[in-house]
Amino acid sequence: MRLTVTSWNINSVRLRIDSVLRFLAEARPDVLCLQETKCPDDAFPLKAFRGSGYENVVFAGQKGYNGVAILSRFPLSTRAVMGFCERQDARHISAVLGPEAGAAAGIALHDFYVPAGGDVPDRALNPKFGHKLDFLAELRAWGGRRPSGPAILVGDLNVAPLEHDVWSHRQLLDVVSHTPVETQALETLRNEAGWIDSARLLIPEPEKIYTWWSYRSPDWAAANKGRRLDHAWVSPELAGTVRRVEVFRDARGWERPSDHAPVTLTLEL
Repeated sequence: MRLTVTSWNINSVRLRIDSVLRFLAEARPDVLCLQETKCPDDAFPLKAFRGSGYENVVFAGQKGYNGVAILSRFPLSTRAVMGFCERQDARHISAVLGPEAGAAAGIALHDFYVPAGGDVPDRALNPKFGHKLDFLAELRAWGGRRPSGPAILVGDLNVAPLEHDVWSHRQLLDVVSHTPVETQALETLRNEAGWIDSARLLIPEPEKIYTWWSYRSPDWAAANKGRRLDHAWVSPELAGTVRRVEVFRDARGWERPSDHAPVTLTLEL
């Protein structure tokens, strides 16, 4: 059985609902995990997604910022939301694929939106950066308690951990998302919990991988100054099933795009 799971920071699900529906029609992933939906639960466009064949949807939202959602062609069970840093700010949601998913039944899906961290990489000067580091520390502690069993973790983790996950390692060492304190924190928590970085499993360095291109660039495609902020990790039980990780770069060029592109993980179970 082939299972496809896509992660996409959509930067407002209502503003970009047409783009999401277009992607679902063209790519048809089994599961789509969204971040930064910027939508309170009572306004989530549930009807539109169910009309596109994604009957099974779980979400946690807030008005104007944050927000995560999982859309699935298969039934989902045991929905859960975790809070971090003593905040209930809709940065995580999880669910488990139900028995109808066949060989994928029982796989836990975790969808994360890690704080961006602001512009100044100094905890003392920038509380947002301190919040990000605290979030990563708590995520590390959670990873160590992760229940055994097959699991997939995806999301906008807002860290480009490796040298070739950014357009210029040297120039971005003091830029939030690629500072050593962030990259070390992310890689430490991933390694300690045993998560496998699917993209780098199949596409090792020095090949560049980007999933995000800034709105500030007048011609993002030509400049191609990207970063790999969006990730798809699998638990050790699933490492041997990873077949493909694809960045759907074309979506970054659609009308009124998100600054992130969808990232699709394909497993052969």
